[in-house]
Amino acid sequence: MKAKQAAAVVYDESKIKTLSSLEHIRLRTGMYIGRLGDGSNIDDGIYILLKEVIDNSIDEFIMGYGREIRIEIKDSRVRIRDYGRGIPLGKVIDCVSIINTGAKYNDEVFQFSVGLNGVGTKAVNALSSDFRVVSFRKGDFFEANFKQGMLKKKKQGKSPDEADGTLVEFVPDPEIFGEFAFDDEYVEKRIWNYAYLNAGLTLVYNRKRYVSRNGLYDLLSNEVGSDGLYDIIHYKGQQLEFSLTHTTNYGENYYSYVNGQYTSDGGTHLSAFREGILKGVNEYFKKNYSGVDVREGVAGAISVKLMNPVFESQTKNKLGNTDIRSWVVQEVKSGVLDFLLKHKKEADKLAEKIVQNEKLRRELNDVKKGAREAAKKISLKIPNLKDCKYHLGDTHKRSEETMIFLTEGQSASGSMVSTRDVYTQAIFSLRGKVLNVFGKKRTEIYKNEELYNLMMALGLENGIEGLRYARVVIATDADYDGFHIRNLLLTYFLNYFEDLVISGRVCILETPLFRVRNKKQTIYCYNQSERETAVKQLSSPEVTRFKGLGEISPKEFGQFIGKDIRLVQVNVKSIKDVNDTLGFYMGKNTPDRRSFIMENLI
Repeated sequence: MKAKQAAAVVYDESKIKTLSSLEHIRLRTGMYIGRLGDGSNIDDGIYILLKEVIDNSIDEFIMGYGREIRIEIKDSRVRIRDYGRGIPLGKVIDCVSIINTGAKYNDEVFQFSVGLNGVGTKAVNALSSDFRVVSFRKGDFFEANFKQGMLKKKKQGKSPDEADGTLVEFVPDPEIFGEFAFDDEYVEKRIWNYAYLNAGLTLVYNRKRYVSRNGLYDLLSNEVGSDGLYDIIHYKGQQLEFSLTHTTNYGENYYSYVNGQYTSDGGTHLSAFREGILKGVNEYFKKNYSGVDVREGVAGAISVKLMNPVFESQTKNKLGNTDIRSWVVQEVKSGVLDFLLKHKKEADKLAEKIVQNEKLRRELNDVKKGAREAAKKISLKIPNLKDCKYHLGDTHKRSEETMIFLTEGQSASGSMVSTRDVYTQAIFSLRGKVLNVFGKKRTEIYKNEELYNLMMALGLENGIEGLRYARVVIATDADYDGFHIRNLLLTYFLNYFEDLVISGRVCILETPLFRVRNKKQTIYCYNQSERETAVKQLSSPEVTRFKGLGEISPKEFGQFIGKDIRLVQVNVKSIKDVNDTLGFYMGKNTPDRRSFIMENLI
């Protein structure tokens, strides 16, 4: 007997809807700015809004207009003033409210712009509770005020004392973003990137000046510091700039940009950069070094300016232009070769590094031989790994929705296994605390079964390019043992796979510390403050303190790794800080560490 069918939904002309551009931006926000967030992550939407407005001011500077941009953020209000040409007065309203409107389509006016789709500022307007734009041109001004993208008032007149340029003020809409706050550290990082990528431009943020005279040389110098093994190789052409050096760290670390846009996932310009480095080095030394030996430990930055950049998504994380490969390879090769010919001392230091890399690789290969039989077994089935069905084993096809949880013990992983999304969420269960690998060679991975299994599960044996998941999520208990395991895992990644962390692929899973409930309502609290608020809100509540992930029932756990999942991205301020930080927390300076803990204990 067939089950009774639900009442049929009428599908006719009345069900067809046409959304205005404004409605579409507010309804499908993620299509335009990626994630929303609350400002606790550098990729949260409020920083994208900030970026979209500053990008327009940067485009003016690139075209030779305006050498200063002033940025102020007070509470939730953002104010950005540039001294470029100013938006043509008769088109101010159109340029900030009508999609596909702007001068970025005109190559005579803007040659190297990221915002080619005429969307950016319109999205900022639509997603702001208050938006104000004023354009100053030749002693006149035009001002328009909006609320949630809707024009509320406008005015124009004379402004003889104002320099040409554009002023934009906005407040991200709480209806979209909820509670949020701008983090000064994240804002400063973005502003420094603007300075490095636009040598000679002065940016003033809340009265502090940011300026770079040497572009990507300054960027790498500040990121690497004294860890560089030789003076930075720096090249600047019309459409291409790059800098590079080597450090004692494992892996390769790059900062890549297209028209000022940070491409966290690289793309054709980055792969061409890596190839050009190899070709330049081999031509100078008249050798046939392998790419692994030349690039192991490299730290580099590359910026290209393109007329028509093609990105793989609206958020522009990866460049797809294939036609640029040959000229980027050739120009990088020439730049590297020219530097080495002029700097024999630096060339000798580079040669030493390559020889050392070859020696370490041979040593590592000897250790790998001993683990070959185990590797064959693990390639078939990695112990303690519950993989996700979406995994395709192809880096280029890896879904950005996939993630792997690293949990401690079977009880915690058990709750996850029964509630996870089997298509996108994998789980690797650790057997207690992993080895502290601070200061240890990479050969240690092949001598330790747990570290080896973890590397193979993630697909990192040959570097970050083989990563099988978009995000690696550390999911440990919120107690001292859990924090210790978290630190051990971070030490593992930062010691051997630093580029995995720097690329923003490693996150911490936030789970509630408390459950406050009565017969009518349940509130999950992530800190003591939320707990106190919940206790006051509910009458006669029962308060449960979750000591470990295993204590949270599968029924409850599902919501914490579902659509409302809370992930905190692990960020590294600069490469130069990594070794000192790891040395302090994971090294042998126990007395110093104990004193620090006692002095800062709350």
